[in-house]
Amino acid sequence: MNIRRVLLDVDKAIQRPEIIDIAHAIDAAPGVAGLNITVTEIDVQTVGMDITVEGDNIDLDALFRAIESTGAVVHSVDELAAGERLVERIARKR
Repeated sequence: MNIRRVLLDVDKAIQRPEIIDIAHAIDAAPGVAGLNITVTEIDVQTVGMDITVEGDNIDLDALFRAIESTGAVVHSVDELAAGERLVERIARKR
């Protein structure tokens, strides 16, 4: 399956790793063409982040290993887009 975009919920400790270290590790994973790290929550001990990765044939296992090798933890996959092209999500009106 050609994974083209993945949105991850990731936590890291306040002190280490630095966000730039996580970005370097993600960028080196097979299939990654670009990424965005957004800090969503900060508490006394941890920083919560949404990490969006785009590319072509992203290797999810290698991506998770790259993130976890920095000391950060992947909590969940919150979005995954795959196929020949990206399909943008359209929010439902309720």
